[in-house]
Amino acid sequence: MALTLPIRTYRLPRWLAPIGLGGYEFSLNPGPWNIKEHALVYIMANVSIGVPTALNAVVVAELNYDVKLGYGFNALLILATQLTGFSLAGLCRRYLVWPASMVWPQNLIVCTLLNTLHAEEEDARGGISRFRFFCYAAVGSFVWFFLPGYLFQALSVFSFVCWIKPNDIVVNQLFGVSGGLGMSILTFDWSQITWIGSPLMVPWWAEVQIFIGFFVVYWILCPILYYTNAWYLSYFPMITNQPYDRFGQPYDITRVLTPQHTFDLNAYNNYSPLYLPASYAITYLIAFALSAAMIVHTLLYHGRTVLHGFLHTRIEKDDIHAKLMRAYPEVPDWWYMLTFAACFSLAIVTAEVWHTGIPVWALVLAIVLPVTYIIPSGYVYAMTGQNITINLLAQIIPGMILPGKPVPNMIFKAYAVQTLAEGTAFVQDLKLGHYIKLPPRTTFMVQLISTVLVGLLQVGVKEWMFTHIHDICQQKQEDFLTCPHNQVQYTTSAVWGLIGPARQFGAQSIYHPQLYAIAIGAVLPIPFWYWQRRWPNNWNKYVSMPIMLNGIGLIPPATGINYSSWFLIGFIFQFFIRRRNFGWWSKFNYVLTAALDCGTVISLLFIFFTLQFPRGGITVNWWGNNVFQKSE
Repeated sequence: MALTLPIRTYRLPRWLAPIGLGGYEFSLNPGPWNIKEHALVYIMANVSIGVPTALNAVVVAELNYDVKLGYGFNALLILATQLTGFSLAGLCRRYLVWPASMVWPQNLIVCTLLNTLHAEEEDARGGISRFRFFCYAAVGSFVWFFLPGYLFQALSVFSFVCWIKPNDIVVNQLFGVSGGLGMSILTFDWSQITWIGSPLMVPWWAEVQIFIGFFVVYWILCPILYYTNAWYLSYFPMITNQPYDRFGQPYDITRVLTPQHTFDLNAYNNYSPLYLPASYAITYLIAFALSAAMIVHTLLYHGRTVLHGFLHTRIEKDDIHAKLMRAYPEVPDWWYMLTFAACFSLAIVTAEVWHTGIPVWALVLAIVLPVTYIIPSGYVYAMTGQNITINLLAQIIPGMILPGKPVPNMIFKAYAVQTLAEGTAFVQDLKLGHYIKLPPRTTFMVQLISTVLVGLLQVGVKEWMFTHIHDICQQKQEDFLTCPHNQVQYTTSAVWGLIGPARQFGAQSIYHPQLYAIAIGAVLPIPFWYWQRRWPNNWNKYVSMPIMLNGIGLIPPATGINYSSWFLIGFIFQFFIRRRNFGWWSKFNYVLTAALDCGTVISLLFIFFTLQFPRGGITVNWWGNNVFQKSE
């Protein structure tokens, strides 16, 4: 646009002087497209990348509980949750943005790409430029994705061991991709490899700890529990997104619902308790431990830093970025406080006008959770690139205070989880602005405006998709639009919101021993903290129990292959290449991951809108697209 728009200055008429605009000049093309404008556009677009938890709650309420509250409620719910997170992010700048130790690894990729596109200088070492390398890699990624994404889908679901013995259940459970532990390791689909984050972005020390956690829990503990039939796990699939009844069938929530969408105890007693597959049983076990470990770890390792922040004393010495940012006026804290108050008022209006069943005091409690956890979560995210959520607490608490009401439980979870997720995402973008030297007040306006626009747009896109795409979110959907995250949301709403934690994990439940993981999680960080204080060295300072426990929290809907392939690629680039050829790694590593992401996303959209969606789509029916569907 900088090339095509006319270079012309427009002046507003003088009769607008009474409102302060008389004689004001502006231009649609004030100068060349620069890196700061590009960074602001990236921040605006970044708001729309993730699917809001609130939108998942809306879809589950409509599809599974037949509760339809309309576009107005959906839009206001999403705006209230996202803007509350936005305001919390601004209030946490002194802890998570200004200190130099808060790196935010994802921003290193973005900064490298932006500098490649706008500010690359000639490299004294010679060779191909980063910009040309990015173009080659992006085009190659675009072309390559046609194989695993359309023409040869077995390259994505590359369970080659299962192809040899397609009817062997144990082999499929251990080596399967979609429903197994992923011990086959390989996949040629970049979207599968980066399901839990880019392996070229996360530091090697964090990748090692995440994979150790995955290896111990899912490749050792999970088979032991499953094949010894602990908690009756062997009666159900090992890795799946749904709970089961005593007949071994997917749990039918409608059989324990009253016409008012509340819990029917008599129907529950006549039907079945809810049984968890191995993936969910282990997920909750680890989540119990993580909820306590994260708080204890933060107090031990960062307690002094948090205290200094509350006292408005300097946390760390200013680095070069902080010194340069002093040239711009800072955003006053009261701007964010005012936004917080307005959003909470909007949340109250949303709950009361549509009679959702969630009381105002429960909304207050839902907001207290992200306020408590945003700093501990932000510390881990800023140093490792791994996000920590409060899913477990956001499900236990409403399950106890609002028993038997799944829809209010999901709304509570949406406010708690989405506020924290958006808060950390907005803090990450604030750090990007810190690196690129964006004026803070400009970043504030860009984030605020884009959040409002994207929230309304996301609800509109959701309405269009559910109107025009046949069987969307169904298991047999022909284009694999099965909505796994919504299935997870539905399962958790049933476990915590409908049946309730007291019944699912109470003293009479077979899952009651899992609660002891809370005490174990509180103790786990202490010996490592003492070890580091007593015998400090170059590597034990990186040991972090929250990272080890949280890294495996994406199962389900992630599967074993997402971790094993992720770690393999991380070993190649973050360990092997970084040590053997640091010059190449420092120049091209972050550019490569950005190019692969870009090419894969564009290819995926191109395939969907040109080959799969129009007029029922074009199907390529051959062995390479069918073999992985024939295993058990």
